Amino acid sequence: MKLSVIKTSRVWFILSGALVVLSVVFVFVPGLTFGIDFTGGSLSEVIFEQIPSVSELRTSVETAGYRDATLQATDDGYLIRTTSLTEEEHQSLLTQLRDTHGTLEERRFDSIGPVIGNELRRTALIGVALTLVLIGLYVAWAYRKVSEPVDSWKYGAITILAALHDVIITVGAFSLLGYFFGWEIGSSFVAAVLTILGYSINDTVVVFDRTRENLLKGVGDGFADTVERSIEQTLTRSLFTSLTTILALLAIFLLGGESTRSFALALIIGISVGTYSSIFLASPLLVAWEGRGKNSSET
Repeated sequence: MKLSVIKTSRVWFILSGALVVLSVVFVFVPGLTFGIDFTGGSLSEVIFEQIPSVSELRTSVETAGYRDATLQATDDGYLIRTTSLTEEEHQSLLTQLRDTHGTLEERRFDSIGPVIGNELRRTALIGVALTLVLIGLYVAWAYRKVSEPVDSWKYGAITILAALHDVIITVGAFSLLGYFFGWEIGSSFVAAVLTILGYSINDTVVVFDRTRENLLKGVGDGFADTVERSIEQTLTRSLFTSLTTILALLAIFLLGGESTRSFALALIIGISVGTYSSIFLASPLLVAWEGRGKNSSET
């Protein structure tokens, strides 16, 4: 399949830059919607025999003393988020709801203190950063035998940049989903981000690995042509692998439970963007860096 990815690299750089800038803006405006994993509080998923309206349920929750509670409708009930509740307060809230709305079932109840929530957020950020650094160092070491015409450490640096690109766009997308649909960022989202990092880096390394093989064999008329041929040779594999993974995730998103949907959706977004970046961003960046280094040495 002939795409001329390297020749049209400016288009991909502009597209990626625009997506990253928009995603960063979305992170701050409207901002991220964190779940109780990171902010602390209590979350109860309640299933009603006769589902009340949002206004009716809000009146009941406020009558129980929780005016700052947030409500999110599910297929057969509501997610009720409040400040951290003791067991006595928890049971009192359920009693109030039963007295007002009749038979109900509590499907799940989670409660996390604010100190634990802040600690989870900090360790999640450290985990993501440490993962990126270690993988970057490993890639740089693995490509030490192909340090010409591009230094091996640049392979590692570009691998990290492409992975960051994928994560930033995924986070930006979830910022919009949180604003419009109430999707929250919690521990399952962090697990999804780490999975996206692994998948994205694996996709990028597949293309880089073929580039390494072709460089050692002397394939191609110059570095840019070698990279272009490497992309063409791995394109079908990358697209088909990602497509089969996304189809499985779509089944989980559409047919799975409420607790797995945000995880599946984050992976669908991240893997889609990761497939794009491994083909249209990482390798063109490698060629652009090589060209810049050549121009600097000539001057």
